[in-house]
Amino acid sequence: MRLISTPAADDLDAVRRWFKQLADHVRAVDFEGAYPLFADDLIAFGTFSDFVTERPQVVKEQWNNVWPTIRNFYWRLDGVRAIVSPDRLSAIGMAIFDSDGFQEDGAKFNRPGRATVGFARKAVGDSWIAVHTHMSLFRGTPSRSFGKFSGP
Repeated sequence: MRLISTPAADDLDAVRRWFKQLADHVRAVDFEGAYPLFADDLIAFGTFSDFVTERPQVVKEQWNNVWPTIRNFYWRLDGVRAIVSPDRLSAIGMAIFDSDGFQEDGAKFNRPGRATVGFARKAVGDSWIAVHTHMSLFRGTPSRSFGKFSGP
């Protein structure tokens, strides 16, 4: 039995737009600019904490430990996948990312990973808002980057 159908093109495009917008904010180390992409009561899994709830805690315990330490963060947008509920008010987006991490001595390393994001919205056609994120690095990728950046 097949339970997952191909999402409507506009829903998948909206998921891709969300990932693109997040990448723009990550590269700019723009926490506040990214706030509208996430629900206030976001629940996240993270590298530096197990369950993290509420957007301010996610910023403090996750984003602040990653965004200023990496460079060249991009999603592979052509490969974004989505599962959208029949009422089109919730979705799960999946994507692969690439970025540069830095060893303690400043040496650069490739920092690829993946994410699963749970989305919700109040009406079809509204922008997706992330209610859950789970981002992880590919196996063998160092879990910590030591760069010190404040934006582009």
